[in-house]
Amino acid sequence: MKRFLFLLLLSLSLAWIAPGLRATPGEPGPAPATAFAIAVRDNWEIKGGLPENALVLSLQGLANTDAPRLYIDYPVSWHFHDFSPVKRLYEETHHVVFTQLDGPEAALRALGHFARGYVVWDKQVRTSLNVAFTAAGIMRAVVVDDDLIPLARKMGLKPLADYRGLFEGQNDTQIYTWAYDHYWNQCSRDYLVWMGGAAGNVMEPGVADLAIAFHAFVADLSADPRLPDELAFHKRILAQMKPGSFIFGWHPYLKDTEGQWITLTSGYGLKVIGLNTFPNGTFLSQIGFSPGFHFHNNNHVTRNSTLVPEKKVYIALEQSDAMGIGAWIEPERGQIPYAWDVGIDGIRWYPGIIEMFSRDQKPNDYFVGGQSGYMYPVAVPADRFPGLMDEMNRGMALCDEHVVGVLDHTQRGAPVPVGYWDLPKRTVDEFYAYAPGAIGFVNGYAAAHTYDLRNGQAFLSYDYYLDQNRAVDDVVADLNELMRLNPKRPYYLFIHVRESNSIKRVKSIIARLDESPEVVPLDTFLKLAAGNKTYATFYRNEPPHSSLP
Repeated sequence: MKRFLFLLLLSLSLAWIAPGLRATPGEPGPAPATAFAIAVRDNWEIKGGLPENALVLSLQGLANTDAPRLYIDYPVSWHFHDFSPVKRLYEETHHVVFTQLDGPEAALRALGHFARGYVVWDKQVRTSLNVAFTAAGIMRAVVVDDDLIPLARKMGLKPLADYRGLFEGQNDTQIYTWAYDHYWNQCSRDYLVWMGGAAGNVMEPGVADLAIAFHAFVADLSADPRLPDELAFHKRILAQMKPGSFIFGWHPYLKDTEGQWITLTSGYGLKVIGLNTFPNGTFLSQIGFSPGFHFHNNNHVTRNSTLVPEKKVYIALEQSDAMGIGAWIEPERGQIPYAWDVGIDGIRWYPGIIEMFSRDQKPNDYFVGGQSGYMYPVAVPADRFPGLMDEMNRGMALCDEHVVGVLDHTQRGAPVPVGYWDLPKRTVDEFYAYAPGAIGFVNGYAAAHTYDLRNGQAFLSYDYYLDQNRAVDDVVADLNELMRLNPKRPYYLFIHVRESNSIKRVKSIIARLDESPEVVPLDTFLKLAAGNKTYATFYRNEPPHSSLP
């Protein structure tokens, strides 16, 4: 009887269509005159603060479907901590007046009219929350656990679905298959949400608002062949998405690896925007640049510049993964030349953040671009690559970016070692062919060995990965050893600074190095490397007609 009543409520809810609402996240426009703001709890445990936070996130997705109405204040510990000052930018530059809401009840009183009802997830089955997020977008519902049902009823919301007990004893493939059978036909083919990252008793669903606004299917299926049922179902979903579609979120750490997941998604021509903790997507993406604002970079050279390097060691520092989760807000920023990843997707998905960084940049800050979304270029289908590069060139021009960042960790099957970041010649050829206006190219994450020089464009890889957990004495010894192992001068020592490193720590390391190397901006570094090629051309060895597993 319980299952019969559930299906009856489900069929009735799917017959209702929200009138006059069209999802507009990803289409930046003017800022609103007023908006609401609410702080979520600094607790994401299933039996802690997660239920209340999930309710607020689902309400945000509903309220922001067609306009930016609700902004969430995340705790200082949130992964994207560098995004927090953007609220002040909206207030000071866009003149948005925020009304602060105190808790879920106040939020429902102010914005509950955007919800038709509520769906109940089962705290005993973690995956049921992802099913609830999927259903909430389709049904226009907030998500609640059993403890929050009285509040939803008090606010006049109707029960639309109840998953308690429905998935007991089922594995993730079975649960997601049920969700697929009931909801997939009404889900978007332009957006998916992968609610990975945190696991076990914790979920950090920062992208849930986007899932609900876009009617996206929400899952955390594995990309690991050791879970063949999940992988097969995973592929079934990806195969039905439109080429160039976006996947917001992150892979499940306890089920697969980043390399396995991005190899899989890239093979279908899909673009990942990470992470699962990405905050306020429905709000940020609907507010464009302030009137009269134009993005600018601190450029030191042009495509046609020629520099003659001296016989010494040059260092360039790039802190990737850093626009939002790095060291941008540290007081030492600007004291030494630093390159920062600023993906072109920011123009569409978080223009306020891009504007904030641009306004706040110092003369030593330099922005690096790259392809749209997180994709492994080696895995991207050949017919998709030219369009991807055209998209990259247009986005980099808007961001005044002239250095292309490349990252590929395509899983080729055993015995490829972890951290193998080199590129085959065919991929290097493609970047040279499709980005002739770039000053140069930088490759890798950990240290790599792909190097080239053509038409004044250097293609360099990281020489060193500066792990935030490695002792300073050991890092100094490593870098001094690299300089000894590369005695020919000039030597171009390119360092990837992992985002959790502080700039103060990096400065202390550079100050202790032998030979007193010169730290230069990345565009200058590439032109110096083009002026005297002391590195050997090298590509990943790839068998002819190789195919991904």
